[in-house]
Amino acid sequence: MTGIAYAAETAAGAGGGAGIGGSLQQVIPLILIFVVFYFLLIRPQQKQAKQHQAFLNELKKGQKVVTKGGLHGAITALTDTVVTLEIAKDITVKISRDAIGAPLNKDGGTAPAKKDTKGIGG
Repeated sequence: MTGIAYAAETAAGAGGGAGIGGSLQQVIPLILIFVVFYFLLIRPQQKQAKQHQAFLNELKKGQKVVTKGGLHGAITALTDTVVTLEIAKDITVKISRDAIGAPLNKDGGTAPAKKDTKGIGG
């Protein structure tokens, strides 16, 4: 009977060393998943939010913009938190500065995002 107990101790001692390596092998995929999520989702979203905040800080009187709700207009007045838009002749609305979505082009469309002009295959 004591022979079985000794055999069980030896097997547990050998398995204890493998347990540390086994737990490390379980954690590595989780770390890799987090890294992939960071570079594919979190980082680009932070970069886009930073660009939008810079755009909001550079708003000027007379600039034509579109709101996140879809209103097109020209900025007539600015404060730190409120923008007054003229959406038609003698019709102005006050909106939150954060509600501004994008600038408008001269043709009335929103400004396109900067894209890579590299062709496929080289």
